[in-house]
Amino acid sequence: MLSLQADRLRRLSVPVSTSWLLGDCMEARGKQELWMRQRPEVLAALREQAIIQSAESSNRIEGVTVEPGRLRPVVLGKARPRDRSEEELAGYRKALDWIFTRKFRVAVEPKVILHLHATAQGGLAGDAGQWKRRDNEIIEFLPDGQRTVRFKPTAAKDTPKAIAELCGNYREASEDSAIPPLLTAATFVFDFLCVHPFRDGNGRVSRLLTTFLLLGHGFEVGRYVSMERIVEETKADYYRVLGECSNGWHEGKNVVVPWWNYFLGFVRRAYQDFAAQVESASRRPAKGELVRNAVRAQVGPFTLGDLRGQLPGVSVQQVKKVLGEMKKAGQVRLVGRGRGARWEVIAEQ
Repeated sequence: MLSLQADRLRRLSVPVSTSWLLGDCMEARGKQELWMRQRPEVLAALREQAIIQSAESSNRIEGVTVEPGRLRPVVLGKARPRDRSEEELAGYRKALDWIFTRKFRVAVEPKVILHLHATAQGGLAGDAGQWKRRDNEIIEFLPDGQRTVRFKPTAAKDTPKAIAELCGNYREASEDSAIPPLLTAATFVFDFLCVHPFRDGNGRVSRLLTTFLLLGHGFEVGRYVSMERIVEETKADYYRVLGECSNGWHEGKNVVVPWWNYFLGFVRRAYQDFAAQVESASRRPAKGELVRNAVRAQVGPFTLGDLRGQLPGVSVQQVKKVLGEMKKAGQVRLVGRGRGARWEVIAEQ
């Protein structure tokens, strides 16, 4: 049973902690115009960096990776995809482009979701842009190697109706002034993940829908900060909360507040990152600060090539210079030599 029902949401009590998160996000939205009036070259660089990181992280969460040297040219459209992984990378970029270039607000409808899926899948899969034809399951791999069914999504035969109902419920809840728009968007994404309407690509589309819905409510941060990178860095919490809140979903007995808190938490963090990058850029050369922010955002060991792929318009000399400064300051370290050398961010104590 869908959690996104206006009557049900109105009856739910919003905890104080959730209210604080909501307040922080609304306050950040009120300040975004000020941040967006900063130096145009900084915003342009942030947009490109966010696009590259978003395409990379969203696909990496699904186990799809490409060679570091191919990341930037494929995402920016300067190189033709040469395999399935690169097609999906380029497709995700095209889907983001479609979201960001809408001049008018687009209604949340099943055809929009199908379009995002077809685009993000690279348009090559036989079922790109089509609802699943067979029932699917969410499988969890246990430490001993065993597999267990964690959740059974909506049956394939019921999926088109469920998505149509979800979109209708979203429009109804969005028109209800008693329901905060951010909670409406968060609940929509949650229900989408529970329906799991596609054979493959559900995670990618859920992240695209997150950006799409936030923009529709005036939250512009996804243009300048990779929401996908934040999800990747917090994916342990993401899967834990999703599992907790999906328990009892079919019977309408599930909880949704933990998911609200997770969703609001990463929106708040995105705005914090945006503010920090814009404000620090006013004190430092823009490109040097972009390199520093890109380094801090790395997950695990990384190479110079990895970093270069995420920093369009920044020379390799600039990247090496900043890495040297950060190494001297004890913020990063170099492990190994030659082609096997890897950089690591040193965690703050």
